[in-house]
Amino acid sequence: MTDEPPKPPTIRVLLADDQALLRSAFRVLVDSEADMEVVGEASDGAEAVRLVRELGVDVVLMDIRMPGTDGLTATREISADPALDGVRVVMLTTFEVDEYVVESLRSGASGFLGKGAEPDELLSAIRVAAAGEALLSPVATKGLIATFLAQSDGRAGGGTGGGHGREAARLAALTSREREVLVLVAGGLSNDEIADRLAVSPLTVKTHVNRAMAKLGARDRAQLVVVAYESGLVRPRVE
Repeated sequence: MTDEPPKPPTIRVLLADDQALLRSAFRVLVDSEADMEVVGEASDGAEAVRLVRELGVDVVLMDIRMPGTDGLTATREISADPALDGVRVVMLTTFEVDEYVVESLRSGASGFLGKGAEPDELLSAIRVAAAGEALLSPVATKGLIATFLAQSDGRAGGGTGGGHGREAARLAALTSREREVLVLVAGGLSNDEIADRLAVSPLTVKTHVNRAMAKLGARDRAQLVVVAYESGLVRPRVE
């Protein structure tokens, strides 16, 4: 009699959206998968934060715009709580070309997805976020994100470049190889793709990524992308 390999842990998902019909549709879809389950639903951001703390959630599907406490505020609260360090937030938005998208990444979200995404895209997003990867939907290109980052920096910093200077100073702790890996992460490459590019093993790349995250205080790869753009290490471009 052979021992069966242990099953991977089930991904525990919280749905946060003020539209009950949409939550119901998402619940049916998520619960149909063997490796994930919906453990709770919230109709606003405050309820989402409370349930995250109570239910042991892995991934939150969070609507950006909700009455009362919005998704952006809720995401900030979750990402600021050390006890919730393992929780990943995927922002849901009706319009993917939205300046709130970048603000959500800055607030600690792992990525975002349009509400019109295909079912397979939504399920993939949950798995990607649970694995700690950066999630950028196909419509929202990295060039678009970079452009929003540049625009919001200009508004917030008055065009002085102070934000870039502060972020660039954070990079001083990185080795030259960690900087090189950070650039490739910001370019959307996976660990395997980076390994091929640098002629090293994927495990070595993972080590560099983890060290960069620790030194920069980044929760996941999405935060590394933000730091890379905000520091000026990767320059914004328009597709």
